[in-house]
Amino acid sequence: MVVRLTPAARRAGVRRRRRAGTTLQLLPRRDRLVAVTSLRRRAIAAVLVALSMFVAVGSTLVGATAASAQTTTAGRSNRTITLDKLPREAIVTLVLIKRGGPFPYQRDGITFENRERKLPEKARGYYREYTVRTPGESDRGARRIISGRSGERYYTPDHYRTFYRIVSRS
Repeated sequence: MVVRLTPAARRAGVRRRRRAGTTLQLLPRRDRLVAVTSLRRRAIAAVLVALSMFVAVGSTLVGATAASAQTTTAGRSNRTITLDKLPREAIVTLVLIKRGGPFPYQRDGITFENRERKLPEKARGYYREYTVRTPGESDRGARRIISGRSGERYYTPDHYRTFYRIVSRS
């Protein structure tokens, strides 16, 4: 990127600095240039993403641990999780389901086929799946909410390995 300074900018004391891999923002500050590098911005973004992942994983583990005290029988999910134990992103997804969209992922709302047979068996097309955003993931991630036609909702934090029926109170 070539930065050209006008004569007025030169008189004001703005100087041009070049560094490999640096995006320069020309900010007159007394007689020096403050360069904000793209590398520095990326490092800050990476720290923020890591911190949000740490918080999200911690809250998911706390909710999943509390909910895992319930047992399953014959491969069907008897585990429950209350709304206050769900991650914030799951609450956002539940609100979008209630409103009917718009959903952030193209595959939200597709038929969930229950191949794992961990939910009660129903006719094909009875269940729909929705993605719960996972901070720090570049793709859909593993978390989902499965919704039945009768209004029952299930949360899976680990891509269909375990299911928790979402209840309003314990």
